[in-house]
Amino acid sequence: MTILKLRRMQAASMLLAALPAGAFAEHGVLKKLDSVTINGGRPTSLPTQIPTTIEGIRGEQIEERINATDSEDALKYFPSLNVRKRYIGDYDHAVLASRASGTGNSARSLVYADGILLSNLLGNGASFTPRWGLVSPEEIERVDVLYGPFSAAYPGGSVGAVVDFQTRMPTRLEAHLKLSAFSQRFRLYGSDARFGGHQGSASVGNRQGPWSWWVDVSRLDNAGQPISFANKLVASGKAGSAGVPAAGVPVTGAIADRNPLKQDWLIIGAGGQSDTVQDHAKLKLAYDVAPTLRASYTLGWWGNDAVRAAQSYLRDAAGAPVVRGDANNLVNIGGRSYALRAADFAPTIGVMDHLIQGVSLKRHARGAWDWEIAASKYDYRKDLVRTPTVAVANASTSGPGTLTDLAGSGWNTLALKGSWRPNPAHVVEVGAQADSARLRTRVSGSADWIGGAPTPAAPAISTFNGNTRLQSLYAQDSWRVAPPWKMTFGARLERWHAFGGELSNAANPVPKHFPERVETSVSPKAALAWMAAPDLTLKASLGRAVRNPTAAELFQGSVVDGAIVNSNPQLQAEKSWTGEFSAERMHDKGTLRATVFVERTRDALYSQPLTSTVNTVQNVGRIRTNGVELACQLDDVMVHGLSLSSSVTYADSVITDNRALPASVGKRQPRVPDWRANLLASMHLGQHWTASLGLRYSGRQFSALDNLDTHGDTYMGVSDYLVTDVRLRYRFDRQWSAAVGIDNLGNTRYWAFHPYPQRTMLAELRFDY
Repeated sequence: MTILKLRRMQAASMLLAALPAGAFAEHGVLKKLDSVTINGGRPTSLPTQIPTTIEGIRGEQIEERINATDSEDALKYFPSLNVRKRYIGDYDHAVLASRASGTGNSARSLVYADGILLSNLLGNGASFTPRWGLVSPEEIERVDVLYGPFSAAYPGGSVGAVVDFQTRMPTRLEAHLKLSAFSQRFRLYGSDARFGGHQGSASVGNRQGPWSWWVDVSRLDNAGQPISFANKLVASGKAGSAGVPAAGVPVTGAIADRNPLKQDWLIIGAGGQSDTVQDHAKLKLAYDVAPTLRASYTLGWWGNDAVRAAQSYLRDAAGAPVVRGDANNLVNIGGRSYALRAADFAPTIGVMDHLIQGVSLKRHARGAWDWEIAASKYDYRKDLVRTPTVAVANASTSGPGTLTDLAGSGWNTLALKGSWRPNPAHVVEVGAQADSARLRTRVSGSADWIGGAPTPAAPAISTFNGNTRLQSLYAQDSWRVAPPWKMTFGARLERWHAFGGELSNAANPVPKHFPERVETSVSPKAALAWMAAPDLTLKASLGRAVRNPTAAELFQGSVVDGAIVNSNPQLQAEKSWTGEFSAERMHDKGTLRATVFVERTRDALYSQPLTSTVNTVQNVGRIRTNGVELACQLDDVMVHGLSLSSSVTYADSVITDNRALPASVGKRQPRVPDWRANLLASMHLGQHWTASLGLRYSGRQFSALDNLDTHGDTYMGVSDYLVTDVRLRYRFDRQWSAAVGIDNLGNTRYWAFHPYPQRTMLAELRFDY
């Protein structure tokens, strides 16, 4: 059932409730109301009884309309959302941004799959992305998004948005197979090559009596484009003097450019070109203990073998690539001497093995009492990245290096939920939750960075550990106080505990410990809806969210002379008040919605200069965001078979207080553009063909708190963009279908620190039984 249909049902029920009993019969309009049966997919787990903004899309719509290679692609055309996906299979930087939160704030949104937490709340930032790989696009039944912290059932990370993936659970025997391939020609700086890969997935499931089961497997093998570029500021080069030429090996091939601060620099090579092979497997079991009681279990596994290659643009007099300079690692570019670092052209090798488990027991009788007990655990069984510490030609050249090991990290959740319906127009919800996160990071030296073990008997180069725990109680009450009015009030009580924080390094091998922290907060929620007319609903929502520091934010720093420095163990939690007012018009073609939203955040968490050379996470005093969002979902627009969804968002997000960096006051919040817009038009051409056109636009934005990075069209910059996507799908019969598509049809070059993909062609073949 789509959110659009759900809204129409809610509107119809409110209209019927507003009329006096027997009104239809009295006026001769209707003598008998026949029963209506609605058949749809699995219902969303979001609290749809709260009158606030929820948007959704069904799995079959994703298949028809969107070039979806990763699960996050399902969000590509949602209002006000953006996923910073750098290439197909991007596993460590695909951060979700929302209305008042940028792509550097991963902890300000929550992503769930079948009620299991996928958001990586070990930290906040580009490297703590949701674990999108635990959901394959082909197993998605539906995706729904709740905008803002308006439900007491979710913790402070819901301040931006809550994404709910519901995956397939069969009612009969079914099987699916999909094969796809993709390719892009990438030209940028000194890189000019074709990158691409292929993907395959298979799934099968059945329901037999009280048992139902589902198995889904997939493999992605892709070579992404380079995403980082070695560079040297021109001003950092040393010129020769008094007839003495500059030191270093003379080289050519450096490319002149300007950095985001409009300073002249030289691009000397490319890096981060990822060859990634990702495997996904999932088993889901469900057993109906009774007609109203279901037990379920989910086991998911995600594995990744990734090699990130580097390329030097520099050439010596013989035309050979240069990754090292003279004896002092100096090269001579245009009469100036520059030092090469091992990190300039360093490849990396990563091996990941992650496991997720979830179990639940749920009573859903639609009677007086319903309840659910659910638990989940996400485990970094293996997460190892190998990096050389000396310049090497490629990923097959051995030598000393470092091993960064996150094994043992992960999180677990436990939730007890209950709902009471004293009558059909009144729902009371209560719950208790416990969410824990554990961060384990160990960096060791190795004589062989490619396959060697940590150097024996040597202390770790560094360790970085910490834990957080959030224990919560919540309650919310939703009722229709009069036929056209619906109200929701709720509150969430949270107790946050940070403990086990420790740091060490080779010079200080005995770990230094951070003090424990305990904080308590209360977050009230309220929402109100008024059906002003049969086709017009007005809604207002207000909610507070407290987003506590993550382990990575709280326990960062370094150890010098036996003491922890460059850290801020007394970081305050982000505290946000968010409100929205919506007017939504529903008619036989679809919905039109206009929403005004505001957010006031105190003590926002951002990395800021602590000294002239060191940045660390500090609190930004106040951020003010005001905005407007217009959205529509229409079917059979102008001609039969044409569906249209579109949105336009304007956000004025400004830092109004920041003692740590006064130069940022009055400047825009990083990574929150002023304008965003998207459009997805889909046309059914007869019984077999479906054609889709998508547009994605983002306006000007900045990465720096002081907004000095005004040159966005370059490496490390953040640019505006307008991107066009197309898709054409043909259904041969009930079982076989094929599709071709192009993302970034106009081959736009655009940036979010890293370059986004250029024109990418996709083709796929699918079988459904």
